[in-house]
Amino acid sequence: MSTQLFDAIDHLAKEKGIDKDILMEALEAALISAYKKNFKSASNVRVELNETTGKMAVYARKTVVPNVEDTQLEISLDEAKSINPSYETDDIIEVEVTPKDFGRIAAQAAKQVVTQRVREAERGVIFSEYIDREDDVMTGIIQRKDSRFVYVNLGKIEAKLAEAEQMPTEEYHIHDRLKVYVTKVENTSKGPQIYISRSHPGLLKRLFEMEVPEIYDGIVEIKSVAREAGDRSKISVHAPDPEIDPVGSCVGQKGQRVQAIVTELKGEKIDIVEWSEDPVVYVSNALSPSKVLKVFVDEEEKATTVVVPDYQLSLAIGKRGQNARLAAKLTGWKIDIKSESDARAEGLLDDIELEEETYSDNSEDLFE
Repeated sequence: MSTQLFDAIDHLAKEKGIDKDILMEALEAALISAYKKNFKSASNVRVELNETTGKMAVYARKTVVPNVEDTQLEISLDEAKSINPSYETDDIIEVEVTPKDFGRIAAQAAKQVVTQRVREAERGVIFSEYIDREDDVMTGIIQRKDSRFVYVNLGKIEAKLAEAEQMPTEEYHIHDRLKVYVTKVENTSKGPQIYISRSHPGLLKRLFEMEVPEIYDGIVEIKSVAREAGDRSKISVHAPDPEIDPVGSCVGQKGQRVQAIVTELKGEKIDIVEWSEDPVVYVSNALSPSKVLKVFVDEEEKATTVVVPDYQLSLAIGKRGQNARLAAKLTGWKIDIKSESDARAEGLLDDIELEEETYSDNSEDLFE
């Protein structure tokens, strides 16, 4: 066997980014398998490879015995002593058993096994590369689609965008570039599988981290995200430094930062509100763009009753209850919205409370 095989393995390792030792182990395993299969050997053998000379040798481990009954497993004491006079009965000796025509058969077997091992190693490399991208955003190109999935090329692998993870308002066309959120990376018997999403709240969070330097640097924190993909989302932000405007940082000059995200999400409306540890303020902000007169808090039930002006009731609730639903999901508080007139009829508001109070000045709705 010439050095060409070893040169090919060396090239393959560098090209595929695979540890050369893995391929050499695969080659040894292939040669041992070929020897046992083609030469009817059940003995314990090993293969010795010399990369410098390109030569190989097969050695069988045999037990030294007075009388040989199985030539594959045993060697006579006289023959052993002819190799080395120090051998005694029951010693284990390695005897070279390399067949003359073994090179051709071994090369064929090696090709098959090494190819398989390369494929397995490639899968391992790809899995190692992409497992660190879970919960991250990647850009890919749509390759194909069927009734269940849109298949997106992420470079070295094709990811699956399931129907449930697609945005209902979005159309997917072959060759379109797409930013996707990696939800899960699995190493299966068929190789690495990557599952992605366009509807996951994590996509919105990561897009803000990419677009807003203050979030990336930790100056502004994303506290919570509530999303109904393709339609409307709410995101709450907070800046530990009171001198920093977290909402303004996310909006950007002339709304450029948030508009870039809206464009990426094909026009999805985004409400950016300021987080507060005070549930009265936080719930009021979360109901943006509606104004809030009063918030009653039930700490035990983690529930709130919110009073809004009569003319703001439909705005506070939103189309099909969407605004209230997103606000509740964003804050983690149950929200019951009442009009001012109903609240007064129920005795929730005193006559003293005629002047409107609002806690939503720190929120901003850009697209209402």
